[in-house]
Amino acid sequence: MHALGSLIFNVVQIYIWLLVASALLSWLLAFNVLNPRNRFVYTIADFLYRVTEPALGPIRRFVPNLGGIDISPVVLILLLIFVQNLILEYWP
Repeated sequence: MHALGSLIFNVVQIYIWLLVASALLSWLLAFNVLNPRNRFVYTIADFLYRVTEPALGPIRRFVPNLGGIDISPVVLILLLIFVQNLILEYWP
């Protein structure tokens, strides 16, 4: 049972890092640091979008619009950290 809890904890941790990478990449694309027409950049951005958007989409419906700032990744990361703490506290 401990191995399953550890696996879930690690998967959540990897997903948090994917969210951070997605947010950083979106900033780099918005400020034209990276060229979105570059095939490698496009592939990475598409992968991160496909992995993170199913979880971020429902949160964006409930979080108010703050102009050009999207805080849905922050909300999701906080929820995932809460899940990790629950796993550490209650998993045998």
